[in-house]
Amino acid sequence: MPHDHSHHHHHHIDPDAGDAKVAWAIAVNMILTLAQVIGGILSGSLALIADALHNFSDAISLIIAFVARKIARRPADSDMSFGYGRAEVVAALINYTTLVVIALYLGYEGVMRALDPQPIAGWMVVSIATIALVIDLVTAALTYRLSKESMNIRAAFLHNLADALGSVAVIIAGFAVIVLGWDWVDPVVTLMIAGYILWHVYAEIGGVIRVLMLGSPPGMQTEEVIEAILKTSGVEDIHHLHLWQMEESETALQAHVLIAESDLLKQTRIKQDIKQTLLDRFGISHTTLEFEYGDLICDNPKLIGH
Repeated sequence: MPHDHSHHHHHHIDPDAGDAKVAWAIAVNMILTLAQVIGGILSGSLALIADALHNFSDAISLIIAFVARKIARRPADSDMSFGYGRAEVVAALINYTTLVVIALYLGYEGVMRALDPQPIAGWMVVSIATIALVIDLVTAALTYRLSKESMNIRAAFLHNLADALGSVAVIIAGFAVIVLGWDWVDPVVTLMIAGYILWHVYAEIGGVIRVLMLGSPPGMQTEEVIEAILKTSGVEDIHHLHLWQMEESETALQAHVLIAESDLLKQTRIKQDIKQTLLDRFGISHTTLEFEYGDLICDNPKLIGH
């Protein structure tokens, strides 16, 4: 029976309304990046350029997220029988990878600048960073609702939050230059922004890689799932179990189940029982079971995998 439930569970809001928000967020971030780069060059502030690069990565991440959302909504076809939902996960991985590159570059620049401090125009830094902070907060607000439902938009949302913090740090650095004449605060803030980016990628990238590596959903104990199947009446044993996340919010399971029941109707009942249990207890919506009966079983089967 054909069932298309690739849509109803993660877009509680109209997808196109979400697209419009993301498009606005991209436009605003692009303008901001330009303003910050020019400001950073004119004022001599590396921290401002660091913040600009971070904002630019935001705009890029939003573009990638935007395109991925569009792709992810395409229905399954003969080439992609699982559908295109994983495009969002791939996009999140690309995003995090670019962030690492940016952070390492900023770290290098920050160290070079710390060794050889440059004079900085403080007021210009403060005013541009303040505009940046406002825009970051607006962008974060635009993407916040969507971030609850998508790993991909969450990556972009977290970028924005990190940006807002970066802008706050740049404002503080600007004031340190104006009030105390401490030019060295600028490269220090640059290094802090770089460190923050790396820490934040480290925290998030694992979940993305886990989906791409067909890992079981975090928080779901495979042993408990196996036990639930074995406890179903009529089930003798189970092997060749695979449990994986198809997308962020969709889990699939396949297994060979050994039964002692030869009656087809009763076999079908057992199958329905297992599927119902998995859906109710673990929310597993795609279950594929292969029944084995009597002496027609696999040779020395493994419990998990082939």
